[in-house]
Amino acid sequence: MRAVTIGWSARWESGAIVDREGLLDLASRLQTGLASCEFDVQTVRLATQPFPTIVRPTEVRAFSRQLCELGELAGFEYVCMGPVRPGDWEWVPELVEVLVREERLFASLLVTDQTGAVSLPAVATAGRVIRALADRTPAGFGNLRFAALALCPPGSPFFPAAYHDGGGPALGIAWEVADEAVEAFGEARSLAAAEQRLRERLGVAAARIVAFGERLAADLGIRFLGLDCSLAPYPDERHSVAGAFERLGVVPFGGPGTLAVAAMVTQALRELPVPRIGYCGLMLPVFEDAVLGKRAQEGRLHLADLLLAAAVCGVGLDVIPLPGDLSAVQLSAIVLDVATLATKVGKPLTARLMPVPGHRAGEVVRVDFPFFAPAGVLAVDGSVPPEWFGNDAGQNTERD
Repeated sequence: MRAVTIGWSARWESGAIVDREGLLDLASRLQTGLASCEFDVQTVRLATQPFPTIVRPTEVRAFSRQLCELGELAGFEYVCMGPVRPGDWEWVPELVEVLVREERLFASLLVTDQTGAVSLPAVATAGRVIRALADRTPAGFGNLRFAALALCPPGSPFFPAAYHDGGGPALGIAWEVADEAVEAFGEARSLAAAEQRLRERLGVAAARIVAFGERLAADLGIRFLGLDCSLAPYPDERHSVAGAFERLGVVPFGGPGTLAVAAMVTQALRELPVPRIGYCGLMLPVFEDAVLGKRAQEGRLHLADLLLAAAVCGVGLDVIPLPGDLSAVQLSAIVLDVATLATKVGKPLTARLMPVPGHRAGEVVRVDFPFFAPAGVLAVDGSVPPEWFGNDAGQNTERD
C-alpha cells in the first residue's frame, strides 16, 4: 500500500490545536492494526480540512508547526493541511512560507471554483507559488509538496491532493500495484487479453486490500472511504507504468497506441467492484517512474504526451521536471491547460510541476530522494501574455 491516510478535523482554539489526545489515541490504535497487516505499508499520513477554514492567516505558521509536531509524535510520516480556495488570497503568502519551513508538510491550491469553473486568478496564483517554491527551497524540491487541484473532492489518500471533509475521522487507502500491470501485459498477445488479465489481477488485490481497510476502520470506529485504485509506480523498471505499456508493445511510451492503452487501463480501474475514492486512474509521474524518466532523458517524452494521456486517465501532470528558468506566467499556462482539461472531461486532475533551478531542457536530474528515479528535464516552448491572468495584487505570494 502506498499510503494509509487518516482524515481528521483539526480544531484550533486560543493558539493551539485541541483534541491532541484523541488523535494520538487513534494513531496508536492505527499502528497496532497495521502491525498485523499482510501488506507492505509505505507511509501513514494525516490530512485535515482546508486550513483557511481552521485558522486566520496570521496563525498559519503556528498551526502548521504544531500540526507537523503532532503528526511526528503520532507516527504520521507526512501531514497535509489541505487547499487554499479561490478568493482566499490572504492565506497564500503564508502557504508559501510554511511549505518552505516545514519539510513534513503538504498543501495545495484549488484552481476551480464552487461552480466547477476554472478560476483564472487561482491559476495565476498557482504559477506564482510554484515559482516561489522553486526559488526558495533546495533544488526546488518544495514543489513536491504542493499541487494545483482542479475538481478534486475531499477524501483522496494521495498527497498533495488530500484533504478532509470536516466530519468525523475517516480512512482511505492508496495502493502501488504497477508491477501487476507489468506482469499482466508481459504475457498478453492482444489488447483484449491484456485487459482481461489486468482486471483479474487487480480485482483480487483490490478485494483483499479493501477487506483489510474495512476491518481496520471498523476496529478504529471511523469511516472507511475506500481505495484510490490509481495505478501508481515505484522508481524501478519492475514497477513502472510506462514499462507496462512498453511490454505490451507501445514503444516508446507516447507512441501510437498510448492513448488507447491508457483509456483501457483507466476503465478497468474504475470498474473494480470495490468502494473507490480519489483519482482512480493512471499515474504517470515522471520522477517516480523509471521508464518515463529514461524516455525523458532520451528526449522521447514530451509534455504534450502526458497532457494527452491525462485526457483519458487519472491524475494530470505529476512531479514533472521542468526547466529552472520558467516564469510564473509559463507555469500558470501549464496549470491552465490541466484545469481546462479537467473541466471539459469532468474529472479531478492536478498539476504538480517541478522547475529545477540551474537545469535546462534535456539535462538529467538526479534527486537524493528514495522515491525518485533519474529523469530528463522536459522542454517547454513559448509562453502566453501576462495579461491573460490580470493584475490582482491580492494574489501576491510574498508577505509584506
